[in-house]
This record gives sequence, C-alpha cells and structure tokens, in this order.
Amino acid sequence: MTTVQARPATDDRRWKALAVCLAAGFISLLDTSIVNVALPSMERGLGASEAAQSWVVSGYALTFGLALVPAGRLGDMHGRRQAFLIGLALFTVASAACGLAAGPSWLVLFRLVQGAAAGMVAPQTSGLIQQMFQGSERAKAFGLLGSVIGVSTAVGPLAGGLLIDAVGTDDGWRWVFFVNLPIGVAAFTAGLRLLPRFPASPGKRETFDLFGVLLLGCGVLALMLPLVQEQQWTGREKWTMLPVGALLLGAFWAWEKRQGRRGRAPLVDLALFSLRSFTLGALISLTYFAGFTTVFFVYTLYLQNSLGYSALAAGLTVLPFAAASAVGAALGGRLVVRFGRKLVVLGLTGVALGLLGVVAAVRLVPGDDLGWASALPMLIGGIGSGLTVSPNTTLTLTLVPVHRAGAAGGVLQTGQRVGSAAGIAVVGAVYFAQMANHGSPERAIQLGLLTAVGLIVIALALAVADLREREVHPEPERAAEPDKAAEPARRGSEEGGTEERVARGS
Repeated sequence: MTTVQARPATDDRRWKALAVCLAAGFISLLDTSIVNVALPSMERGLGASEAAQSWVVSGYALTFGLALVPAGRLGDMHGRRQAFLIGLALFTVASAACGLAAGPSWLVLFRLVQGAAAGMVAPQTSGLIQQMFQGSERAKAFGLLGSVIGVSTAVGPLAGGLLIDAVGTDDGWRWVFFVNLPIGVAAFTAGLRLLPRFPASPGKRETFDLFGVLLLGCGVLALMLPLVQEQQWTGREKWTMLPVGALLLGAFWAWEKRQGRRGRAPLVDLALFSLRSFTLGALISLTYFAGFTTVFFVYTLYLQNSLGYSALAAGLTVLPFAAASAVGAALGGRLVVRFGRKLVVLGLTGVALGLLGVVAAVRLVPGDDLGWASALPMLIGGIGSGLTVSPNTTLTLTLVPVHRAGAAGGVLQTGQRVGSAAGIAVVGAVYFAQMANHGSPERAIQLGLLTAVGLIVIALALAVADLREREVHPEPERAAEPDKAAEPARRGSEEGGTEERVARGS
C-alpha cells in the first residue's frame, strides 16, 4: 500500500508538524548519550553493576538499530502518522518506567523497550519530511533535522551533568529519564492535531516480509552485539559473530532479490542501491558516525577519570560543538541546493581539522585548562558536523521514492547506529589498550582521537570520490522507481528544478 503525496492545509501547519517530529527525534537521540554521565549515579543510587550499566547504554543502541528498518517499512505500508504516534507513546511510557525502575534488571528491560520505541519513531520522521516537503523546502527541513541530530547527541553529556548536579547523585539518574516525559506528552498531544493524514492510494495491498525481518534482525544483531559489548566480553570468540552477521546479511540480500523477482514487496527495495546518491550517502553516514559519536565517549571519559572534571564540567566542554553543529546544520540545509556534495566535503574537512585541534590542545595545554583550550577546535568541528549530517541526509534521500522513504530512512539510520557502535568499539579499544599497557592518559586520548579522525577521513575520501564521479558521470535525475504518488507535488517548474539541482549535488 502506498500513500499519496499531499500537504497539510497550510504552510504554517506543515512546519508545526515538522516541529513535532523534531521534538520526538530530539529526546530519542538525546537518550543515546545522556546516560553516559549518569552511570556513576546509577551505581550509587540503584546498585547497578558494571554489566548492568553496560546494558543500559548498549541495550538501547541494539534495540534502536534493530527496529529501524521494520518500523520504517510498517510506516510506509500502514501510515507514518500512526507508527510515529505509537512509537512516541511507547517511548514516553518506557522513559517513565526507566525512571521508576526498582532494580537494575528492570531498568535494563525498560531501556530495551525504550530503544525499540525510538527505532520506531526515527524512520517516520524522515518519511514525513519526504511527504510534506519538496525541493529547497525539503533541504531546509532536513537541515533542521540535522541540527537536532548534532545537538541532541552532543548536548547529552551536558544535560545529564546539569540534572545530576541539580538533583544529586543518588537519584539524579532517574531524572535523566523523567526529562523525556513533558516533551513526549506535549509532542504526542500536538502530533494528534498536527501530523497529516495521507490517504492510501488504491491498489494491491502489500504484505509484510517477516522472514526478511528475521534475517535482517539477526544479521544486524550479530554485527552490533560484539561491538557494543567489546569492553565487557573479554574473549576473542565474540569476533566470530561478525562473519556470521555478514553471512546473514548476504542471505537477506539474496532473499530480497528473490522477493522482487516473484513480484512480492521486499522489506528493503534493493533498487535503492542502484542510486549512487543513496549508496554513497549511506556509506558516508556510516563511517562519519563511527568517528563523530566516539569523540564524546572517550573525551568526556578522559576529562572525568583523568583530569577530575565533574559530569557537568565535562558536559560543558562539548557545548561549543553542540551549538556550532546546530548553526552549521541550519546553514547546510540552505546551501545544499547550491553546493551539493561539495558542502559535505567541506564539512568533513572541518570536523577532521577540529579534532586535530583538540589533539593539539591535549598535548600543549594539559590539566584543568584543557576545556578552554579545546573550545575553538570544538567550535570548528561542530560547524563541520552540521555541514555534514544535514546535507548528506538530503543528498542521500533526495531521489528515494516517497512511498519507500520510511524503509530508506531506516536503512540510513541503521548504518548510523552500526557505525556508532563500531566506532566506539574501535576507538575505545585503542584508548583502553593504551591506558592498560602504558598508563598514560594523555597519550591514550590523543591516540583515541586520532583514530576517530582516521574514520572521518575515510568518510571524506568517499565524499571526494562521489564528487569526482558526479563531475564525470552526473547521476540521472530520477527515482529508483517511478514515484507516481509524488508526481503531483513535483509539477511546479521552480521546485522541480530545485530538486534536480539537489540530486546532481552541484
């Protein structure tokens, strides 16, 4: 079942509906990082063991990543508004349950549910943007989404530090979850009134690919589990899960091709990968998130464990990155139509230079003044991050058929979650190995950050390769398959020309 491309009654209402989506996206992504500074509070106030603390962090990432593609496909089939509201309601209830948890086991269980609910919300946001906006307006909307992604991830440690500082270490961890409640309730109430209802178009009812869900879920789980548990599972046997995961994903690919040949609706339309903009954009996103999210993990850990910073002070040191990321993303949403992939190249360069500046600050300004010394490099890196995430999302999804937007958004964000888990595993391994073998925190953080820079440079190389390929062989301005549902909204010559310029990335 596909949906008709339509707009809410007024432009004002469309942007209010977008604000609802962004609010839900903010709290779901905030919870990927806000709990990191609350772990000592959980240990003290709840008696959470190291293993339980690990699952509070990694369990959320696991269920978040597992839910993305199936939830995106369900939204495509049965309506993104319904899927969004159900996911948001479940996320809000699970947040309350986490805050009220009577023991570590209950907290882990509710955290798993919370992650799955977040994975249900996320792909509906990108799908609704695809439905509500076109051309330069779509780029602006994705720019705002990029701001939310950058800010929510970066501001998490600061928000957690503020809450724990205000409430105290015994119960401060509970408010890390309670803070979601007023935002979740307000967003749900507003969503009931503002989110558009897109009527289903007549045609054959599509079936849900349950076996495809099983293959994809097991494959993603096999890839992510040893990565997110890298520090807790000490044996080398865990790495045998990686080739198993690769085999399962290969089987998923073969199954989806078989579904397509038999005329059945696949979980993921493999024709999407015939679009260079989608394939390269997804790879860039995966490798960038592998480097980007690890910075806050090892850097705030170093500041607290080695320099004696409080949770609040450690969170404040990444505030320049968060604020600049918001500005860069909003700017990127406006400029992507004009500059395309060149903007992503510029952004990735800025992030790499900013992190190298932080490495220099660690070396040249050791001690308590590091937070001030790293402020300018963090600012540069944040602007670069904003110019990366937002334009890359726009360029990746611009040629995706609207009725496949949920599943495509799920694939893109699954790559981000896998990339984040892999990056934390790799950079964390470098950091902790250096600490264990040589006991030099300064050397460990420098090597950890340089490893993160290496991952970002891989993303930069992919972006440069894509840019050069576009100059030689421009990608046709067409969707992976005819998108008849979106055609009425693309008849305007001005917006049509704008969307073609976005597709070319020039």
